[in-house]
Amino acid sequence: MSGPYVIRGSVSLPEAELMWRFSRSSGPGGQHVNTSDSAVELRFDLAATDALPQVWKERALERLAGRLADGVVTVRASEHRSQWRNRETAAVRLASLLAEASAPPPRPRRPTRIPRGINERRLREKKKRSDTKRGRSGRDWG
Repeated sequence: MSGPYVIRGSVSLPEAELMWRFSRSSGPGGQHVNTSDSAVELRFDLAATDALPQVWKERALERLAGRLADGVVTVRASEHRSQWRNRETAAVRLASLLAEASAPPPRPRRPTRIPRGINERRLREKKKRSDTKRGRSGRDWG
């Protein structure tokens, strides 16, 4: 592993709370593929962790409710032929998933009025287009 995976700020995934499981992966690999466990399943107990601030934890539990099984979030990776690269991929994917799930909600949009000058210009240009198109008809050519 290439060190701690930062979720946001100074908060990172604790290595001790990550549960790894390996299995045989489908896909390319040649003769070596039948003997190597290259697919990775990474599990993180979100409900029981103390690594995340309480507010982040509650937010993530709420947003990931459909993806959790007994408070545990699971990420699978089997794109690469090497177990090490799949481990990296799974850890990065879990960190970004937790970062997105624990992010604060966006600020509400403050409604604003359209300035009068913009509306008047739009109506002027509409009238000009209308006159141009009316001038293209052949009814006055006589």
